[in-house]
Amino acid sequence: MSMVAEGLNAGFRSRIVDAEARLEEIGRLMSSPDVVTDSRQLQQLGREQATLTPIVERGRAFFEVERRIDDNRALLDDTDDEMRALAEEELRDLDEKRDTLAAELLELLRPHDPNDERDVIMEIRAGTGGDEAALFAADLLRMYLRYAEARRWKTEIISGSESGLGGLRESIVEIAGRGAYSRLKFESGVHRVQRVPVTEASGRIHTSTATVAVLPEAEEIDIQIAEDELRVDVYRSTGHGGQSVNTTDSAVRITHLPSGMVVTCQDEKSQLKNKNKAMAVLRSRLFDLQQREQHNQVAEMRRSQVGTGERAEKIRTYNYRENRLTDHRIGLTLYSLDVIMQGQLDMVIDPLVMASRDDGGLQ
Repeated sequence: MSMVAEGLNAGFRSRIVDAEARLEEIGRLMSSPDVVTDSRQLQQLGREQATLTPIVERGRAFFEVERRIDDNRALLDDTDDEMRALAEEELRDLDEKRDTLAAELLELLRPHDPNDERDVIMEIRAGTGGDEAALFAADLLRMYLRYAEARRWKTEIISGSESGLGGLRESIVEIAGRGAYSRLKFESGVHRVQRVPVTEASGRIHTSTATVAVLPEAEEIDIQIAEDELRVDVYRSTGHGGQSVNTTDSAVRITHLPSGMVVTCQDEKSQLKNKNKAMAVLRSRLFDLQQREQHNQVAEMRRSQVGTGERAEKIRTYNYRENRLTDHRIGLTLYSLDVIMQGQLDMVIDPLVMASRDDGGLQ
């Protein structure tokens, strides 16, 4: 048996069996009258079902391959040479298939962030550096939109505030697609750019920053917000320079009174659409705050190799003159900045995903 298949020890085999039993239980629960009328519980069970299904499917396939391997090994003692040769050939194929299934199961059974399959609310803001910081924020937004397009994720700009020269003071975008949060969560933090600004006549390199916050998108069942906790103000949308962009009070500003959080949205002509978008952002911010508070209460929490995830961390440097990207959390340096800025982010994200895992993998 290969080392990969040996990794599926008795404990992990038991977890596959337990997953199968739980999946059957979930099927019964989801058809019960009490759960059918409880949208919160129904959605939670649906997520658990989606997580367990691939484990059970591959587990069944793995056990079936092992059974066939045992059957073929028994044929190696056959006196018929042709039968032994056939058994040996099939054993080679089955061993390879078992290794593939074992590797997939080890990955599926690895502890995962429960938010990994959620959609994302990404907030990009210009930091220090004036117009150059705003231009860099716009570059980052384009990079992420191209990355999302390459992965066939859906994107929608929720709100944005432009600056001069085509820059962005801030932008909030929804990115929806399988595994969006699992890939983009490592982008939270301060991004630093070193380049000659378009406004710099002497050719001196300037350093500017932009901040990126990646929030798992919360749903109504995750965060309950009472109407009396909100102050909703409506006003006329304004564009660059302050001019009115429509003639109705469609822009919405929502203040969450207990936390003091304020969210505005004015991109849609419909007041209702703007309110719904603003509420989506507010829920995600409150969900993120709730999770970070829970996270901080766990004193023995493991610090991963990619840092604590605090927003203030300077996580990455983009040096245009050297065509270099450096991720400071894992010491990764790539001289492919031009390609990365076109949305080819996997060469950066893949090492971060690997570094975030435990050194020894599953124990």
